[in-house]
Amino acid sequence: MKHKLTILIVFTFCLNSFGQELKGRILNSFNEPLENVYVVNTTSNSHTHTNENGSFTIENTTLNNFIQVSILGFEKKTIQVKEQDIKNDITIILKTKIFQLEELVLRKEINALQTISRVDLQLNPVNNSQEILRKVPGLFIGQHAGGGKAEQIFLRGFDIDHGTDITLSVDGMPINMVSHAHGQGYSDLHFVIPETIQKIDFGKGPYYANQGDFNTAGYVDFSTKTSINKNLISVGYGDFNSLRTVGMFNLLENSKKEDAYVAVEYIETDGPFESPQNFNRLNLFAKYNTFLNGKDKLTLTASHLTSSWDASGQIPEREVENGNISRFGAIDDTEGGFTSRTNVNVQLHKTLSDESIFKANIFYSKYDFELFSNFTFFLEDAVNGDQIRQFEDRDIFGMNAKIISTKKYGSVEAKYTKGFGLRYDLVADNQLSHTKNRNELLDRIQFGDVKQTNLYAFFNSEFEIGKFKISPAVRVDYFKFLYNDNLNTSYETLSKTKAIVNPKLNFLYTQNDNLQWFLKSGIGFHSNDARVVLQQNADKILPRAYGADFGNIWKPTKNLVLNTAAWYLLSEEEFVYVGDAGIVEPSGKSERFGLDLGIRYQLTDHIYFDTDATITKARSLENISGEDYIPLAPNFTMAGGLSFSNLGNFSGGFRYRYLADRAANEDNSIIAEGYFVSDLNINYNINKDLTLGVAFENIFDVDWNETQFATESRLQNETDSVEEIHFTPGTPFFAKATISYEF
Repeated sequence: MKHKLTILIVFTFCLNSFGQELKGRILNSFNEPLENVYVVNTTSNSHTHTNENGSFTIENTTLNNFIQVSILGFEKKTIQVKEQDIKNDITIILKTKIFQLEELVLRKEINALQTISRVDLQLNPVNNSQEILRKVPGLFIGQHAGGGKAEQIFLRGFDIDHGTDITLSVDGMPINMVSHAHGQGYSDLHFVIPETIQKIDFGKGPYYANQGDFNTAGYVDFSTKTSINKNLISVGYGDFNSLRTVGMFNLLENSKKEDAYVAVEYIETDGPFESPQNFNRLNLFAKYNTFLNGKDKLTLTASHLTSSWDASGQIPEREVENGNISRFGAIDDTEGGFTSRTNVNVQLHKTLSDESIFKANIFYSKYDFELFSNFTFFLEDAVNGDQIRQFEDRDIFGMNAKIISTKKYGSVEAKYTKGFGLRYDLVADNQLSHTKNRNELLDRIQFGDVKQTNLYAFFNSEFEIGKFKISPAVRVDYFKFLYNDNLNTSYETLSKTKAIVNPKLNFLYTQNDNLQWFLKSGIGFHSNDARVVLQQNADKILPRAYGADFGNIWKPTKNLVLNTAAWYLLSEEEFVYVGDAGIVEPSGKSERFGLDLGIRYQLTDHIYFDTDATITKARSLENISGEDYIPLAPNFTMAGGLSFSNLGNFSGGFRYRYLADRAANEDNSIIAEGYFVSDLNINYNINKDLTLGVAFENIFDVDWNETQFATESRLQNETDSVEEIHFTPGTPFFAKATISYEF
């Protein structure tokens, strides 16, 4: 009997010391699961992290052990294990807090660059749609054509135009427009209200299996807020008759199982131009969430944008230099346009098990676009001018679905993501016409209907082996292009199909808590315009891009983080936008290589410094040396600033951006001038609910050209055409005051 009692005591001791597990979930204050929360048993030193469902299992845990959970941006929490915690799954709620860089620990299960971008977004919030994309390190934008047209994008040696080589999405809904009337990949983000953004997920290069068409230079995925804590009313007024007002209202304050809020934004401005822009934009946004049971969530989002504007267009340097017009004058001030977009997006987040979740969304967009431009003035038509009208009426239907699961094979932890999806674009009256004064149709150049289908599937895996994470993946895309040319007297449907398989392979090595190394490789692609594919019988329907990145993220001190990446990208085909014809044409092969550098330094708890720089060499592989420059490809960019928060009642920041001189044509004989522009904003909290803010753009009032093109044009009084820089001037010194009330 004594021996049996001894054995029982020893067995119980061993069980309590080594054999038990603690299972649980970690959520935020909105009951949303938190991924990659670090969970450590401070008694036994065993540790783990949560999966996408917020679930964790930590071994070697007994009664009265202390469990500590932590993740950047949330208050650290320590609990003492009780008997009911072991018998039943424990749920831990974390509260948000201000980011502190010293809390960042480099672990293989987190994406450090994504985490850093969350710090940037919190410390430097955006209050206009132009600033949204600038939150991606190394990404530059240029606005032109009256503020209503999508921004011109620059990234990693690409003049991406409006989206040919970057994949953009919001809550799983695509932004890029395929076979668009103005240009392939056209991406208008203006339907997003900046205050609704919760998270910016981004990646550079073609290394991500869940990203498809246009993912060559990179991708950006925006997530909107699930709910809001406070209502907001904000009104701002500034130079050039600029007005912006925003309202955000919580509709279900007292409900624990449901969340709903609405937001509205209205903007108008005349801009600094001699011919007023008459720009106005109205945005409506609504989001509703409901928990179907303890773990499953259904989300419904709806939004609407309508916008119209006038524009002075791009002006030739020669007319400014000879004094005929000022920098803010115009040759043809009848440019401008109208656009609208209505979106409906239904998202489902379903827990299949502690180790497996299902995510899906179904979306629909109704999109209208009309743009009047005149790039060449009187080059083609010496009497009426060269104004063109681009128009389309589009419906987009689509869905995305994926299953994410985790498994353990001994000491190896694996994560699998299997996804599939569909996008169908139905484009009516896709047209390019020669017009006069916006209201007189002179000639139709292109006029037809596009139907384009994209089906895809992908598989991504991640294996954590010691200090390594190895991630092999593959993606399959299928396209069908249909086009009916309405200018053709006989009915004919042009059709082509194409499938493409693209593998990816990425490595991450976490040397210690302060140093990570990564090696990324993969193949991406962008589709060609359906009209180029079908009417011009292009042989490169889905041209590939082959890329590789090697770099590290290093935290040499507790308040300093450095990131570096050396990269290379080979493109099978470039896109060239032909302004006078308003079409996109494919050209030849090109290569780009460069170096990305980033610095984040927290001087004090309240002062934060960041800067990012990219050095790039971009060249065509199908032209001789000296004539192989890629027009407008940036070779050096740098952007950053200094932000401060909670300095008494003050917060704000100083921001700058620098774009170096670059070639505007193939032989570098025409130069697009660089610029250095600085902005400043200061906010003062009058009380906990009322804030007064002032913002100053271009504080040194420099003359800078926001967008530039080497264009051949002819004025009405000229006998010969001239090829030179045509530009849209950047905003001069601009001041705006805003008052915001939260309740």
